[in-house]
Amino acid sequence: MLMQDGLAMVLCLLLGILLDVGLGEASKFHPLVGFGNLANALERRLNTPTASRWTGAVAWCLAVLPLVALSLLGLVLAQRFSLWLAPVLHIVLLYFCLGLRSLHEHNAAIASALQAGDLPEARKRTSYIVSRDTQDADEAYLAKASVESVLENGCDAVFATLFWFILLGGAGAVLYRLVNTLDAMWGYRSTRFLRFGCVAARIDDVMNWIPARLTACTYAVLGKTRLAWQCWQRQAPSWPSPNAGPVMAAGAGALGLALGGSASYDGVAEMRPLLGEGDTAKAADILRALQLVKGGAALWCEIALMAALFLGGVIHA
Repeated sequence: MLMQDGLAMVLCLLLGILLDVGLGEASKFHPLVGFGNLANALERRLNTPTASRWTGAVAWCLAVLPLVALSLLGLVLAQRFSLWLAPVLHIVLLYFCLGLRSLHEHNAAIASALQAGDLPEARKRTSYIVSRDTQDADEAYLAKASVESVLENGCDAVFATLFWFILLGGAGAVLYRLVNTLDAMWGYRSTRFLRFGCVAARIDDVMNWIPARLTACTYAVLGKTRLAWQCWQRQAPSWPSPNAGPVMAAGAGALGLALGGSASYDGVAEMRPLLGEGDTAKAADILRALQLVKGGAALWCEIALMAALFLGGVIHA
């Protein structure tokens, strides 16, 4: 990480998480929203019928590299200007990249609607966070969709972001979130994005490989450990994504839920591999999944603190 002191890193980590939990997403002028607009403009300009993987690579570089370089430059200048300005900038960058509170808000609203018996509201809320069809969905379908979203986005919006922050500071968190956002926008195996979005998808796969497996371990430790491990080993290889598979299989096993299976996209039913083992998801299980992610974030903070204290003691011994 750019900061030399491990304890300073942990303090920035804690304050960044607390800022996200306390304030939530910026309601206006969120940097990731602006980045999404930039990515859409680049895609409209460059993703022509003759676009190749190289075109997608150029578009990726134009979208990501200037903003990461700007983050690095800001941190370097802040470090030279003031002892306190650089840590503050690390905290602010982490805050803008984290999505712990927004993950809770979006999915807790679905749980509340389901518990109140308001299926139309639950369907509407679920449609905000998933791409599958929800217009005729029942409680089990909606609860399953929400739990799966919590488990997968727990990695993307929380744990992978924390991993790259711990490794490379605020600029690392920015790099990861931009990479992950482009994968969500361009990383489809459709006619439109098969070539253009290939580089974005592969870079996201690489950056998520270690965090995804750490996330799966986190879920396993905090839930039904043996079942989570068994589901991870048996079911993850059959999931289309090399990183979502371990995360979702371990998470489903940790919660003792049966996820995966049938889902409808644009009116077409798709049978996905099974995840986990146990009960059908219900509204209360959405809250259990959210608690798993929040408990995991707390666990990571504890481990980071212990590691900083141990390494500091070793260096000064």
